[in-house]
Amino acid sequence: MSALLSLRNVGRRFGGLAAVVDVDFEIAAGEICGLIGPNGAGKSTTFNLIAGDIAPSSGQLFFAGRDITGSPSHANVRLGIARMFQAVHLFESMTVAENILVGADRRDRLGLVSAVLCTSVHRRRERAAIEMADKAIALLGLQDVAGQPAASLPFGKQRLVGVARALAAEPRLLLLDEPAAGLSEPEIEALANAVQRARTAGVTVLMVEHNVAFVMKLCDHVVAMHDGRKIADGKPAEVQGSAAVQEAYLGT
Repeated sequence: MSALLSLRNVGRRFGGLAAVVDVDFEIAAGEICGLIGPNGAGKSTTFNLIAGDIAPSSGQLFFAGRDITGSPSHANVRLGIARMFQAVHLFESMTVAENILVGADRRDRLGLVSAVLCTSVHRRRERAAIEMADKAIALLGLQDVAGQPAASLPFGKQRLVGVARALAAEPRLLLLDEPAAGLSEPEIEALANAVQRARTAGVTVLMVEHNVAFVMKLCDHVVAMHDGRKIADGKPAEVQGSAAVQEAYLGT
């Protein structure tokens, strides 16, 4: 499989602190990849670099063969990179469907003039956004709660709404930030099923996650970090069996 995302000797410094040092890895199109490591390993910084929330101090990032080094997050969204944050931050007074429609709208924002005048272009794009949101709702199995206020849902369901909102942008790469945090076992199972369905629909997935068992069961590919550096990169069993990972992350 060809690489959809490539990091080449990527580094990020914050003053005198080297948060990420010469990190390189690739994610193939169609993979579910997990990024693991103990607290302070550099995972979140690496994630933010990929999303475009911060720019690297060194190295390069490529997405679908395009150099996105330093590209801001709003530009990356348009290229097909969508992110679900650890804190979902749903619009509580809006319905589930309306929340998910926000994700579809982010991908192709309409101009103010066309919206006010309700031009044919605006109407066409509005219909397309609704179709995208409906697909995401079906993919995550949220049809039965689509009309309910987001605030009325239990925490696990709200997480699934967050995933659906990101998927409504029809991304090529979906970034999930600690998606299993705080979920019960049944909710984690529902999340895993949702991620697998997204991959079946053609989405490549990268997640930062502390739940090692969840990552090892779900992912095709795992990258481990420690002290800002990559210490392992490969199939789940290979990474889990790495002495460096066991020492740094698993504590054995």
